[in-house]
Amino acid sequence: MKQKLLAICLVFLLTFGIVGGASAQSYSFSLDKEVVNVFWNSDGTQSLDYVFTFTNQPGAHVIDFVDVGLPNSNYQYNSITADVNGNPVGISTDYQGTGSGVAVDLGGQAIQPGQTGSVHVSVGQVSNVIYPDDKDQNYASADFAPTYFDGQFVVGSTDLTVTFHLPPGVKPEEPRWHSAPSGFPSEPQTGLDSEGRVTYTWQNPSATGSQQYTFGASFPKTYVPATAIVTPPAFDINGLISSILKGLGPLLFCCFFFFMFVGLPVMTAVGNNRRKLQYMSPKIAIEGHGIKRGLTAVEAGILMEQPLDKVMTMILFGVVKKGAATVTKRDPLTLTVNEPLPADLHDYETKFLQAFKETGVNERRKALQDMTVALVKSVSEKMKGFSRNETIEYYKRIMESAWEQVQKADTPEVQMAFFDQQLEWTMLDKDY
Repeated sequence: MKQKLLAICLVFLLTFGIVGGASAQSYSFSLDKEVVNVFWNSDGTQSLDYVFTFTNQPGAHVIDFVDVGLPNSNYQYNSITADVNGNPVGISTDYQGTGSGVAVDLGGQAIQPGQTGSVHVSVGQVSNVIYPDDKDQNYASADFAPTYFDGQFVVGSTDLTVTFHLPPGVKPEEPRWHSAPSGFPSEPQTGLDSEGRVTYTWQNPSATGSQQYTFGASFPKTYVPATAIVTPPAFDINGLISSILKGLGPLLFCCFFFFMFVGLPVMTAVGNNRRKLQYMSPKIAIEGHGIKRGLTAVEAGILMEQPLDKVMTMILFGVVKKGAATVTKRDPLTLTVNEPLPADLHDYETKFLQAFKETGVNERRKALQDMTVALVKSVSEKMKGFSRNETIEYYKRIMESAWEQVQKADTPEVQMAFFDQQLEWTMLDKDY
């Protein structure tokens, strides 16, 4: 009888010991090599070609998903394909990193513990990726940061190679490279690809797979359509936006978790749905269900990670449209705040106007910083219990259409009329 009980206890311990050990498995891998070719196309879009070489550590969790970060949400989902060691695999929108991206579902090609595998991802089209060059008005600027992974899962170093293929027709003497990230040669290797396009190649055989590196180049803007260059807003706030962004640094700590949720970093990770608990607190990581309707245009812009100058311009349109302020000077931007203020102003509009009552530059900048942080917190609260991905998809085309109409209009008054009409049609916010 004692022997039977001992045997039962032994089986029990072994069984639950094995289960406990399996459930404790975590992702641990080396990113041996990462090669990314970035194509800057003649239509102003971007195409990407990634090759990741992973070695899964013995005893680690199987690599079943690979999250690939993308520059923004303006990508053609149907243009994305992937394979593992030459075998096609699926693409999913169940991206678990922050910011924009897709998940590669390795399925039957999952990389087992102790094995090495090559994951190839091709992205056909990403738009809104080229900006005016701040040093030469005749040039366009193109920056790119390749995907990197969570440091708690990556071991060892990475042989990282990034190659820019500049737009067709650009002559070798015309483009300019930007300063290289730390650890990379100060000047890229230059050349021509098989199509005769100028190439810039940066390589570091001892890079860190969990670190963000940003590369850049500038070329004459005549090689891409003017409409493809992301231009400043209708009202130039005369460098004020840059000052706000720089000054937000000390304030970001208090908004850390939400900024992780909105995606200011372009971090990525490897894993499936269970990965969420390993990246950040469940309160932020576990996404709700359903679309959060009723967001204002400005709130939707914050959620969709629109540039801050664009968000500020939308606020400006709103307060002028409502008769709360008048633009008396455009450079630098000067407003006359009308009293009494309309009763239907949003909290961020009221704070925006209060900031422009400040006569000192530093005081105004600080007030706009405070307004921005409060707006981000407010959107974070409103999104609790709702699906961020579904909500972004809902507002994406609406925002694109409305903003296009704003940009095409000839005068600020017409721009505001178009803006108002588009947003009312789509129920973004009936008082815009």
